[in-house]
Amino acid sequence: MMLAFLLARAGIAVLVLEKHVDFLRDFRGDTIHPSTLEVMHELGVLEEFLQRPHQEVRTLGAQIGDVFLQLADFAHLPTHCQFIALMPQWDFLSFVAEQAKRYPSFRLEMEAEATALIEEGGRVIGVRAETPQGSLAVRADLVVGADGRHSILRQKAGLKIVDLGAPMDVLWMRLSRHSTDPGQTLGRIDAGRILVMLNREDYWQCAFVIPKGGFDQIRQSGLAAFRGEIARLAPHLGDRVGELRDWSDIKLLTVAVDRLRVWHRPGLLCIGDAAHAMSPIGGVGINLAIQDAVAAANILAPRLLQGTPNEDDLQAVQRRREFPTRATQRLQLFVQNRVIGHVLRSSGKLSPPLPLRLLGQWPLLRRIPARLIGIGFRPEHVKLPAAA
Repeated sequence: MMLAFLLARAGIAVLVLEKHVDFLRDFRGDTIHPSTLEVMHELGVLEEFLQRPHQEVRTLGAQIGDVFLQLADFAHLPTHCQFIALMPQWDFLSFVAEQAKRYPSFRLEMEAEATALIEEGGRVIGVRAETPQGSLAVRADLVVGADGRHSILRQKAGLKIVDLGAPMDVLWMRLSRHSTDPGQTLGRIDAGRILVMLNREDYWQCAFVIPKGGFDQIRQSGLAAFRGEIARLAPHLGDRVGELRDWSDIKLLTVAVDRLRVWHRPGLLCIGDAAHAMSPIGGVGINLAIQDAVAAANILAPRLLQGTPNEDDLQAVQRRREFPTRATQRLQLFVQNRVIGHVLRSSGKLSPPLPLRLLGQWPLLRRIPARLIGIGFRPEHVKLPAAA
């Protein structure tokens, strides 16, 4: 959606195919980081965007065993917004779509699921999609696969995936929030258990981290036992874990960390999760995808205005975005394997490791995780001018 907005803004005809009837899917990435908010500023829509309901997270902390530590402080980032904005992804997508619709070259087709590629002479020249009205064939100078970690387009293109592994899955749920609750977005970590709580004003969006493939065992133990685990980690939620009335109130996110060896074929480019599925650590996935979109627009728009991008143009996008992708995944894997995996295997009393204790004691050090989470390794900036 962001790439389509940028290309339409530059005067390039673009069609977005969205397979659902709307954007309403719960527990998708809701964290809009300072790097993305900076892009909004560069596009001149930040003030309007921030008028939408959202919450602002300026620090991140964690309760580890009996010790509370501040781990990140966004106050010193060199950006217009020194906070993470929490906004449901359907609101974010709707906002971007509204901005894009201001340009006559933008078109959005809902309930249109891309199911196959159209190829000619070894080149992708379009897609086939299924709609309520029947099959649809779309020809294009460039097809962009942004259809997520289970991408149909990358599968149809035969692009090879490097699976980097993940020791965990995540259970998402929501519990009501009271005015007397802590105000901060934070993690609660104890031996064998991790709970992340995102403050959404009137409710907590909660992520309960479990060992990879462990959901069936948790279900076998029963819902009452699961409620008890949450109450032990966050005692102030004990009076409302009963809001989890059925397993349908709990959504399983199967965590995957992978990336394509090559993100493209002639006529096709994959970006976002279709090119590199990220761990939920740091909530950086949506923001990395948006950085892909900005880089792709900067590189490809001049070529699209003239004709058809060639293989070198598509390779240039991957070269630009591969380093931040690999560096972010390497950091996520370190945290997954050395920290989260260790916690999930622990059974005794847990105490913070030395690096986290240093973050808690030295405020200056909190700028490091704040920058890595809030901005990332290679932030992109909008260089593409709007069409006259």
